[in-house]
Amino acid sequence: MTRRHTGSIRVRTTLKAGVLAALICLAITVLLVVAVRGWEEDHKHQRMGAAALSIVDLIQRDRLPRTLPRRGVEALQVLNAHGKVVASTPNLLGRPSMATFPPAPNSAFALRTLCPPTGLEGCMRVVSLRVYEQDGDWRVYVADPGVPWYVSGALCALLVAASLLVILLAVVRTWWTVDHTLAPVDAIRAELAEITETRSGRRVPVPESRDEIRLLAETANATLDRLDAALERHRRFTSDASHDLRSPITAARAQLEEALLRPEEADWPRVGRSVLGSLERLQAIVTDLLELARLDADAHRDAMGRRGEEIDLAGLVRAELERAPREGTRLVLRLERGVLVRGDRLRLSRLLANLLDNARRHAAQEVSVTVRAEDGTAVMEVADDGEGIEPEDRELVFQRFSRLRAGRDRDAHGTGLGLPIARQIARAHEGTLTVEDGARGARFVLRLPLVG
Repeated sequence: MTRRHTGSIRVRTTLKAGVLAALICLAITVLLVVAVRGWEEDHKHQRMGAAALSIVDLIQRDRLPRTLPRRGVEALQVLNAHGKVVASTPNLLGRPSMATFPPAPNSAFALRTLCPPTGLEGCMRVVSLRVYEQDGDWRVYVADPGVPWYVSGALCALLVAASLLVILLAVVRTWWTVDHTLAPVDAIRAELAEITETRSGRRVPVPESRDEIRLLAETANATLDRLDAALERHRRFTSDASHDLRSPITAARAQLEEALLRPEEADWPRVGRSVLGSLERLQAIVTDLLELARLDADAHRDAMGRRGEEIDLAGLVRAELERAPREGTRLVLRLERGVLVRGDRLRLSRLLANLLDNARRHAAQEVSVTVRAEDGTAVMEVADDGEGIEPEDRELVFQRFSRLRAGRDRDAHGTGLGLPIARQIARAHEGTLTVEDGARGARFVLRLPLVG
């Protein structure tokens, strides 16, 4: 199908070029024929006029012979004042007057087309010229065939041949140009057809020319880069998710199988509590995965910050701390009032809860929460006084199922999805979530568009 479509572009463009060239050639041919015909008619009239004047000269000098030379015209004839033919060219000897119309009273000559003149064949242009003599007005008639609309067969053949040559050159040149232009497109299409999920990593060829085709190839390669990155994330996510989902299921299965081997010796309450713990971990992973799936779906729609409610970040922090207080860690709050953002309250609460849980898990004694406005941006910081995060690991903590060794040591049951969910919520609100330098420990900084 693609091949036929590409071929049809070549054919359609070539046909259009051929038709356009034919129309141009037709217009030029018509103009040339009209111009040449006009020139030829003027030349013929001049020749007929010159022939008539030469006869007038003979009449006035009284040297008029009975048989006249043709002088480049078809026929000549002289009538005296009584309307009698006194001289003519050989083809009209002994014949009556070829015409009977005289010039108008106020004119010395007249021009008419007769079909045919008397004694001749075919339509001809006839000039009538008045000659003033003592015995009365004499008339001189000059006849010559008119110029056909096509002027001559030779001229038509020449113009048709030249037109066909121009059309052929236009068609060939257009086909070559279109084919040469579409060759890189065909190469791009062929390469894209070879790229599949299992054969990713390939790129389309980029032509050397600096034109729209090069921009197309560069855009296609940029799209393929994003697709490869998405495929890699998908593979990594599938691998990590399968591992983290399999671990609690395997643990619960092993404990149940061991208990069923010796049911009378098994401590069923302990087995139940252990299996329940595995199910709770499994539930937490599934819940986080579903939340990430919803956030990924929302990433293809309008940003939440455009369709949410106005939220005071300081009030959101206080509400979250009242809902889920925790002993053993001192909280330091620096909350500026009136820092308003627009978004989904439940998801921003989830973001804050994930940051607070992460900070409490790694804090030695203190967790601080700061809310402020800065250059038209709402800023919320959650920091702890723990060991901190090395600069090279600051992006790693936002990868799904990625957990640093310190996190695994402090909480072996974490899902590794809390911080990725928090960053995805920030992006859905057209904001950012990063790890930045702090006096000590880890310092997570959320930046969102400020309302108003």
